[in-house]
Amino acid sequence: MADMDVALKDALQLDGALAVAIVDWNSGMALATAGGGFGFDVSVAAAANTEVLRAKLRTLDMLGLREGVEDILVTLDSQYHLIRPITAPDGGGLFLYLALNRDRANLAMARHRLRIIERQLEI
Repeated sequence: MADMDVALKDALQLDGALAVAIVDWNSGMALATAGGGFGFDVSVAAAANTEVLRAKLRTLDMLGLREGVEDILVTLDSQYHLIRPITAPDGGGLFLYLALNRDRANLAMARHRLRIIERQLEI
C-alpha cells in the first residue's frame, strides 16, 4: 500500500505528467498535490474538475444508470486531464486528478498506471 505522497510521486513519473492531486469531491479541496507551476495551479484545477465529476455523477443518476465512473478524460489541445474516483472503502468521496502534456504522454499507459496507483493508495 502506498501513502498519498508516494502515490503522487509515482504518478509524476509518468511521461508527460504535469501535475497530480488527491481531491475531496465533496468540498473541492485538494488533500495533496504535486507538480504544477509555470502558470498551472493544480489546486485550482483540482477544485474546478470537482465540478466535472459531480456533473457526470448527476447525469448518471438522472439517466437511472447504476454505473460507476472508472475515469473521466478531458482532452485539450496540448493536455490530457484524467479524473479517477478512488474506490477503496476508506477513499469514498476522493478522486485522483492527473494533468499530462499531450505531446509527451502515452494515454493508455497513464490510465493503466493511474488504475494501479488508485488500487494501491492508502488513505
